[in-house]
Amino acid sequence: MSEAAPLLASLAPLLTEWLPRQRWFAGKGRPIDGFTLVAATEILPKPPTGTAPGLLHLLVRARQPTQDSTTHPTATDDCYQLLLGVQDVLPPQLAPVRIGRPAGGPLHGRTVYEGLADPRLAALLLERLRVPGRLGPLRFSREPEAKIPPDLTPRLLGAEQSNSSAVYGETYILKLFRRVGPGTNPDLELPRALAKTGCARVPAPAAWFEAELHGAMPMTLGVLQPFLPGSADGWQLALGALSVQADFTASARALGHAVAEVHLALAEALPTVVLRRPQLERLAEVMTRRLEATAEAVPALRPYRWALGEAYDELAALGRDGHTRRAQRVHGDLHLGQALRTAADGRWSLIDFEGEPARPLPERCRPQPVAQDIAGMLRSFDYAAAVGRAAGTDWAERSRAAFCEGYATVHQDPREDPRLLRAHETEKAVYEVLYEARHRPDWLSVPMSAIHRLAGGHRATGVHAGLTRPPRTPPEDHL
Repeated sequence: MSEAAPLLASLAPLLTEWLPRQRWFAGKGRPIDGFTLVAATEILPKPPTGTAPGLLHLLVRARQPTQDSTTHPTATDDCYQLLLGVQDVLPPQLAPVRIGRPAGGPLHGRTVYEGLADPRLAALLLERLRVPGRLGPLRFSREPEAKIPPDLTPRLLGAEQSNSSAVYGETYILKLFRRVGPGTNPDLELPRALAKTGCARVPAPAAWFEAELHGAMPMTLGVLQPFLPGSADGWQLALGALSVQADFTASARALGHAVAEVHLALAEALPTVVLRRPQLERLAEVMTRRLEATAEAVPALRPYRWALGEAYDELAALGRDGHTRRAQRVHGDLHLGQALRTAADGRWSLIDFEGEPARPLPERCRPQPVAQDIAGMLRSFDYAAAVGRAAGTDWAERSRAAFCEGYATVHQDPREDPRLLRAHETEKAVYEVLYEARHRPDWLSVPMSAIHRLAGGHRATGVHAGLTRPPRTPPEDHL
């Protein structure tokens, strides 16, 4: 747009208020100092008159003060993708997604709102994906064999997390990445690679769109994949089983089998590496630094530092003893909420290969031992037991064992490498401690129970055994 500077100046006051309230905004708790407009594209210009909406695509950097490890002030400027609907008068049904009315600039006097929530604009976005091509810096691509029917009715999913999603006619689901950066998002790269191997455990992308800016690496903005109707995620299924005191081991065993199949396919589709002494020592060093930083931030963890550090020392010792381990591309953020089971055939599928969105893209794309994914799923069983008020029973232990048994039917049993698995499970539990301390203090006892177990029951004073009280409300999303 030729009026980029006035546009941003008029939107800045509205975005300063609106952005921090969004679930996917990563900079909560810190003020916004200002914005930089990376790109603005009119996907659909607003007609001068009438009730038809316009659709404006923005890439905006939000500048926020922060502090580094030495407490010196610095700043971050995360880039966010915004889809702004534009209307003169907003219909009542879109009032909940209203952003505001700019006081000046090219949109003066009009109302801007979350465009993905408007079925007319969401349908337009699907049409762009159906017909590959470019629009300014935006490039829309589609797999040649993908069949995307026109006129699929869109609906915005309400459980937004780090991204936003819309379902089209129970046939496709579009994931819109909100915090974006240069490079191919793993949630596009890995499912496409898996599709080429014939792996049917992961829905294959049908279409996607990217931004290409001034010769920089393409920036993945959204991915369209088949929707799995009649499916439920593993988190819901586990809690449902717990609510009626039903056994979950058969489901956990089948899930372990599915995860192992995906790991084998990823190793076939993409390069693997061998971790030797320098790499294993480096991995242990990174884990140790995170443990120390978390212990400084969360006093409850401090008595366990020495015992937990032993797990990382044993990981480093593998390399010193001449052992090696294999690393490959992995899911990166695997838990029960990332697995779907279809009701018709009971088949498990894995979704959301983005990895942990808070971590830099190069780190998320780095090969890792499969133990990272396995540890995430094992920790998820502990969380389900806590929410389902089964802490103190053997539900989580039996589910964890069944998952590993299922995994071992097609891959190496992760329990046969206890030092590697313990290090990764410790790393995951330490991450959970920091997350809960910052965002859900009532939940801190859940990872602390695992900390106590992983530390061998040792601490300086007292005992933190098990979940002392259930959290007040279950989380809308799992870690």
